[in-house]
Amino acid sequence: MKTPQWARKDTVEMGDRPAAYRPRPVVLAIDDEPGVRESLQLILRDEFEVLEAPDGAAALAILATRRVDVALLDVRMPGEPGSQVLPRILAIDESIPVILITADPHLRMAVDAMKTGAYDYLAKPFDMEEILGLVRQAAQQRGMERELRYLRAEFDRAHGFDQLVGRHPRMVRLYELIAQVAQTHATVLITAESGTGKELVARAIHNQSPRRAQPFVAVNLAAIPEALLESELFGHEKGAFTGAHSRKPGKFELAHGGTLFLDEVGSLRIDMQAKLLRALQEREVEHLGGTRTIQVDVRVIAATNTDLRQAIRARAFREDLYYRLHVVPIDVPPLRERKSDLPDLAGHFVRKYSREFKRDVRGLTRGALVALDAYDWPGNVRELENIIERGVALATRPVIGLDDLPLDLAMNEGAPSRGEGDPAALTLKEARDRFEQAYVLRALEREDRNQSRAARGLGVHRNTLIARLAAWGFRREPAGPSARTVAGGGPAC
Repeated sequence: MKTPQWARKDTVEMGDRPAAYRPRPVVLAIDDEPGVRESLQLILRDEFEVLEAPDGAAALAILATRRVDVALLDVRMPGEPGSQVLPRILAIDESIPVILITADPHLRMAVDAMKTGAYDYLAKPFDMEEILGLVRQAAQQRGMERELRYLRAEFDRAHGFDQLVGRHPRMVRLYELIAQVAQTHATVLITAESGTGKELVARAIHNQSPRRAQPFVAVNLAAIPEALLESELFGHEKGAFTGAHSRKPGKFELAHGGTLFLDEVGSLRIDMQAKLLRALQEREVEHLGGTRTIQVDVRVIAATNTDLRQAIRARAFREDLYYRLHVVPIDVPPLRERKSDLPDLAGHFVRKYSREFKRDVRGLTRGALVALDAYDWPGNVRELENIIERGVALATRPVIGLDDLPLDLAMNEGAPSRGEGDPAALTLKEARDRFEQAYVLRALEREDRNQSRAARGLGVHRNTLIARLAAWGFRREPAGPSARTVAGGGPAC
């Protein structure tokens, strides 16, 4: 499977600052010949801080403790060659431009290494101006990427988008729409699938509005028992029903002056829809068991994952309430329609749970990103967050690899796309094979990926299990920070 272009990019780094606030760019020269390292020092030291490493192991040790902006890597070195060191460097930080050094400009190894993510390559003997120009260009690109990340982070913090992540054109349009509608008092209806972040959109609108200093009250209407729904929304008086031992304000009152977010509005029963419509039109509520009306100043944002027009046709939703809510419609795209945002989203959640769990996890391998890209994400961003949370909790390396992902998700990295997951589009053989794969993977999951124990539980010989996994394109992923999908495209198990 071809690696998507975005898989070459690193997840967003923490603590990035604009170039004006950083010291000189740092170049790491990795070459076993002291004379070559000395030459690179002489050529680059006026503009760059140059670090030296005689081999891959020394280079990786430096990268573990120092910020490096550009790496110069010799292709042929004693021990581990540059072609093997390159993916290990990129596993630590995939945004580092790595320039390969080779004695043969047509060396097949250099070409293959560039396909795996090298920035460019230089041929010996060096041309001083060529080296300076190429390193300057690579360092400038690195600096621009960091500055862009910093400016975006500052913009997010300043404008209330700090929890909304993504640069897909549909997300950019969403940010623009949020900024426009936030300055009004218009009612908003957010339509989106479950797990896309409807509440985050509502909070972003509130945080950019003149009401930002007032309460934001979120209510999941589907989660409240029907018998308590009226009391929760509009409040009740003492003695209004059994157990009402005191007067209680409703959510409309609690949100007075601010924003009330009504999630899953399509789940409201018809009689409650009428009362909600009155509250929106008259800007007043009446306590359950009460006799007087209470004026409320509330900006309402509603959300649903159901088709309200279809509900209207089925007489399950009031048409007048629909048009009262549908003043400004906002549609949040599902994750499968903006997969170019996966690296940014995954990086956001890696940083979030690394801080929460106090783990040193910095990103994902390219193989893991490719597997995420191949998956259809029925649970959207919420499902991605849960998977990254699990990956950070279980990771044994600084990066999350394929072996840290759920097996059924890792399987998608090499899965055929026919039928888009619709069982009716599969032949009987394909459906049977898919069921067998899922059944075997669940057995492996239960046994913590131990093939011998899983084979015993399945009642087959271990060699039979290994043969079936190999036929599906599964192989063990190598240990260490450079873990990636194996040649041939099969995910690890």
